[in-house]
Amino acid sequence: MSADGGEAPTTETSSSASANEAEARADQASEAWLPGWLVRHPLYAGWAWTGFWALLIVLDEFLDLAGWSWYLLVGMAALPTLLSTLAVLNATPRRHLKPRNESVLGHFFVRFLALVTAFLVWGVSVVMSASISTTVQAAVGNSEREVTALGFNLLVAAVPLVISVLWMAFIVRCAWFLRRLRGWSQSPASSRVPKKFLRSRPNLRRVVVGLAHPGLLLVAGLGMSILALFLNAVELTFKVLA
Repeated sequence: MSADGGEAPTTETSSSASANEAEARADQASEAWLPGWLVRHPLYAGWAWTGFWALLIVLDEFLDLAGWSWYLLVGMAALPTLLSTLAVLNATPRRHLKPRNESVLGHFFVRFLALVTAFLVWGVSVVMSASISTTVQAAVGNSEREVTALGFNLLVAAVPLVISVLWMAFIVRCAWFLRRLRGWSQSPASSRVPKKFLRSRPNLRRVVVGLAHPGLLLVAGLGMSILALFLNAVELTFKVLA
């Protein structure tokens, strides 16, 4: 026992070590529910999940279920990878993804492509608006009430299509950032995902980062949406237009 405090430092050190061990055991217990195969192969599990719901989307076309069921099926197909993507991107500050090697030419060329795309979208919308206006006038004549009613019906019919297009643009944008953040590997050895993200739960971090894969997100979110659109949404819209 020392003259200036006895064995107090040893006691504090033992208490701290016991607290750390208890915390480590608690973290291990919180991850016990994760299956070992899921921790080892999160991306393969994501592909299997997406394939299952893709099969249901195709079956929905032949079984002729409710018209809104494709929304549910597409949402379920993209749910694991979308939730993982949102978790990873939410934990990543914007400054974390500042381009490091982008040239001035690359910077301006990307903006040029964005402006060209915006102009094309605007031009298509103008042409479609003129075409729809002419079709409505030819279909119902000069009755203002009938023109207004048909216009609102067309607007309601276009809502699912517009939401689907915006959803797909959102998916592409998220996949673009995922590619820059963690690359294309199932379990990247080195990534730009913040180290503090699920630091105390390494198995859960491995699963979440594995599911937040740009390719899986594109297929589950974008691919399934396009599949459902061609099978259901476009057909429903055409029925309303008819």
